[in-house]
Amino acid sequence: MFRYIAKRLLQMIPILIGTSLIIFFIFSLAPGDIVDSMSANSHFTAEREKQLRHLYHLDRSKPAQYVYWLENAVKGDLGYSLEYKEPVSKVIKSYIWNSFALAIAACIASIIIAIPLGVISATRQYSVFDSVFTVLALIGISLPAFFAGLILIKFFAIDLKIFPVSGMTTAGSNATGLAKFGDILHHMFLPFFVLTIERVASLMRYMRTSMLEVIRQDYIRTARAKGLKEKVVIYKHALRNSLIPVITILGMWLPGLFCGAIITEQIFSWPGIGRVTLQAVNDRDYPLLMGFNMLIAVLTLLGNLIADVAYAAVDPRIRLED
Repeated sequence: MFRYIAKRLLQMIPILIGTSLIIFFIFSLAPGDIVDSMSANSHFTAEREKQLRHLYHLDRSKPAQYVYWLENAVKGDLGYSLEYKEPVSKVIKSYIWNSFALAIAACIASIIIAIPLGVISATRQYSVFDSVFTVLALIGISLPAFFAGLILIKFFAIDLKIFPVSGMTTAGSNATGLAKFGDILHHMFLPFFVLTIERVASLMRYMRTSMLEVIRQDYIRTARAKGLKEKVVIYKHALRNSLIPVITILGMWLPGLFCGAIITEQIFSWPGIGRVTLQAVNDRDYPLLMGFNMLIAVLTLLGNLIADVAYAAVDPRIRLED
């Protein structure tokens, strides 16, 4: 197992290098550069612009610029954000945990709700329960996040005034400890609810489909023929194997835990990395966008690795080759 993980981590290196090449040269095709953006706000002299271009290696060829950028990225230096006037790594660190708190809460809630619903829906196929939750799942999948967010704001924030419209904490609040934590949870509920609806709907459908395929297998019929109780057949034998396709979905969720929900964060003004990234697109903050995309690439590869390892843990028939 450890040899397999080490081998996969080594295989990630050329993939990340290739990804970094694509990211760098795509953004290098964009009009202007960091010096042009800085000069537009500060009106530098031609001599000052020349000094800055030399400082940022912009007077070198594109391949040389890429080498400098990659060397700095390996050291943790992802560049300097034009909008926030801070290192990109510091900007990401400042906002990424806000996105993570929102996403991990929605992820845990989705798993707790969707997996049991998918199992029950599959074992009671064509029942009223199955029909009702199938319709609700289709509505949840079809409902755009911005539309669901606006509806929740209209009813729960404006009409009923139960939850705040936006933000992460109450403006001007000096609360600390449990009071601050409660204030954050109060502001988090509506964006959390939007994300949970979307994820529960999709995960429940995957779980239902996977469970239906498994309970029709021969070994499930054999287990029933041996006289095992239905709960033992479903929750001990069928559930474990039906989780294998679901693990793929959960592995794909890993980048989303850290990279934010752009639309939801924008609707509720949640100070997460997704909202910051959207603002960076509008402001042409290329260093921040490049660093953020590299982060997504790393997390995507790690998500795939975790999913592969989880396969072996869930299904003993799967062996990870060293």
